Amino acid sequence: MMQTIEKNDPKVLRAWCFYDWANSVYSLVITTAIFPIYYVALTKGDNGDLVQFFGLEISASVLYSYALTGAFLTIAFLSPLLTAIADYGGNKKNFMRFFCYMGSTACMGLFFFTEETFSISILLFMVAAIGFSGSIVFYNSYLPEIATEENFDKLSARGFSLGYIGSMILLILSLALVLYPGVLGIEDSGLPARISFLMTGLWWFGFAQYSFAYLPNNTSPKEKEGGYLLNGFKELGRVVGMLKGLPLLKRFLLAFFFYNMGVQTVMYVASLFGSKELNLPDTALITVLLIIQAVAIGGAYFFAWLSGRIGNTMALMWAVLVWVGITIGAYFVTTGNQYYALAFVVGGVMGGVQSLSRSTYSKLLPETTDHASFFSFYDICDKVGLALGTLSFGITEQIFGSMRNSILTLMVFFIIGLALLFSIRTRKLAPVQPTT
Repeated sequence: MMQTIEKNDPKVLRAWCFYDWANSVYSLVITTAIFPIYYVALTKGDNGDLVQFFGLEISASVLYSYALTGAFLTIAFLSPLLTAIADYGGNKKNFMRFFCYMGSTACMGLFFFTEETFSISILLFMVAAIGFSGSIVFYNSYLPEIATEENFDKLSARGFSLGYIGSMILLILSLALVLYPGVLGIEDSGLPARISFLMTGLWWFGFAQYSFAYLPNNTSPKEKEGGYLLNGFKELGRVVGMLKGLPLLKRFLLAFFFYNMGVQTVMYVASLFGSKELNLPDTALITVLLIIQAVAIGGAYFFAWLSGRIGNTMALMWAVLVWVGITIGAYFVTTGNQYYALAFVVGGVMGGVQSLSRSTYSKLLPETTDHASFFSFYDICDKVGLALGTLSFGITEQIFGSMRNSILTLMVFFIIGLALLFSIRTRKLAPVQPTT
């Protein structure tokens, strides 16, 4: 049964934004902060960082990279078909709920991550990444269905801002556990980190219930003829055919692929750069993460406002231009204070470029009911770009022997993205005033 959607319904908009609050704790606690530190501590031994993964001896850092790459490529491969099936059946919320529950449950399972459960825990780490990435595809695709175009930018910024706030709160709680375990009588040095993994899963699962309670489900089901799998392939083929006739959308995806490759790679290697090149302690690196998250809140709203004044494409071009400046500045950073200052700038444009990219893509979509399918291509550009970005960063460092030279590689990605953005300036992305 088709469910009628009244756009700009405040309850639905709040529920949509609140999923950012629910899931962003995964990005900060698991992907960026607590889990990597715990993983490094757990895998240090007499044999360097060599570990046993189901009987195979492998470097822990290499295994970590392979696990993330495998997870990203898995969801990049599956999401086009799954989103097509969801669009055909009109049940994207069920798919979003499935990936959310899968990812949050895997995070809870990481509570049992010890040397004895190492191999299984790595699989759980991959499942958590797949769950997070999978749910985001369906989540993003709601934007053009629940709001009118003039509200895309502000709503996208609101969602990202809630995510930054929620993840900061849980990270601070997790850090309190890690730094002051004695207050709760915890003697096991690894237990506080594992409790933070459990809290991440519970937070994600629990707060998502508010979103699932109000987000619509059967938005545009098709007439049922045959099985879901067969029609999923047909639906995907139809969307691919539509995409071929949308030159502006294709150019934006290509631009997003390049500049987002730089953005995501910076976020994944920023802590590593501070540790390896500047010899900063873990506490300093986590402080940098908190700075970035806090400043990103204002950055998301600032670029939503800027897009209303000069248009989406121009606002994105300014953001990417700042990223070019960031890469130049990072090449010359030599002190902790310089690193903190650069983190402040990164936070300012990180929130803006992420939220504005999502809303800009929504504005470029044609009149369609296949929003989930279209957003799967957006997600593919994100995940494949991340995999290629980190790969190129590592190869450049290996060839030239310094992460500073790798930063210049990222600058090239930003410049290519900037040039492509310049080519898609259009009246459709001209400034519009949000409704009240």
